[in-house]
Amino acid sequence: MDGGEPRSVQLMNAFGDRARHTVVSALPDQLSARNAIDKHVKYEIALDPPPLVGKPSVKRYEAIARFMRRFDLVLTHGWGAIDGVMAARVFGKGLPPIVHHEDELDGGDTGKQSTMRNMYRRLALPAANALIVPSARIEQVALQFWKQPAERIVRIPRGVPVARYAQAPEPSLLPMLSKRRKGEIFIACISGLQPVEDLPLLVRAVGGMTSRFRLVIMGEGPERQAILDQAEAMAVEDQVFLPGVLPDPHRYLGLFDLFALSAKAAEAPVSVLQAMAAGLTVVAPRLGDIPAMVSEPNQRYLLPDRGEVTLRDRLDPLAQHPEERRRVGEANRLRVAALFDAEAMVEAHARLYGQAMGRPGVLG
Repeated sequence: MDGGEPRSVQLMNAFGDRARHTVVSALPDQLSARNAIDKHVKYEIALDPPPLVGKPSVKRYEAIARFMRRFDLVLTHGWGAIDGVMAARVFGKGLPPIVHHEDELDGGDTGKQSTMRNMYRRLALPAANALIVPSARIEQVALQFWKQPAERIVRIPRGVPVARYAQAPEPSLLPMLSKRRKGEIFIACISGLQPVEDLPLLVRAVGGMTSRFRLVIMGEGPERQAILDQAEAMAVEDQVFLPGVLPDPHRYLGLFDLFALSAKAAEAPVSVLQAMAAGLTVVAPRLGDIPAMVSEPNQRYLLPDRGEVTLRDRLDPLAQHPEERRRVGEANRLRVAALFDAEAMVEAHARLYGQAMGRPGVLG
């Protein structure tokens, strides 16, 4: 269901033939995540499910509940699927267990909680067997604003396949990084091109660096032209590249020297863990769980504020000191291997899902 697509696909691929999946989307015209599902995974996209979004309606809740009764387990993701949980609250008899997931907070770049949504979650979530969150901040919101008991909340940090990042990167995937000039630094950013990511600020920051650079922003979204316009305004249009969404970051992140973000809001970006697994120093705002994710040596490169000058002044010294980059990057690599490996994340989900169904080990 809506939200949490990368994690859902990661889990589907990990469970393999031990599960069969039916995917219901609150946004049926946005199914690009299916391209990352392995060919051996058994799944289908529900063609005519009851609508997940709309005005509260007993009739709609009943239709959703009727639809859910055919499954052994229902996994709901985010606000777009909360009506699936509410349907279980209203028509719970004979329904399978439900595990709800929240990956992002309401409010976008404002961080302001919606009173209406908070109240709705308070009413709906008692029907869930568990509430999975990836970060300490969302866990705190669930306790304080959604009034969920601690025993219902399960924090499972995001995870990345650390071992894959030990493989040599593939230069052919990013031809714009060929023929490095002396003293030139390659900066990576993996991000949706959305207003909340404030990527024009990142362009202004790198545009003010004294070091030579190439910035590659991997992602898609409505801010693409604004980013290109900012690069042209800074006269760095030949140093900023937007190749679109590139899957399998382990195949190319090792080509870079640094990783940078400029978001207005973030919880626990998986892209930070991917950069860490590739042995990169992360320069990013001090938002959400990012300070708890990166290594101790990386802390000094998190921004006390989001100004472009502050961001530039973190990037430029790193560009000029490769030994420092390697030292911090190695600390990040060791930390992600110890705390954020995908295997541990998959095992935690499989264990919780199996317990919810009363079938421990069925997905292990």
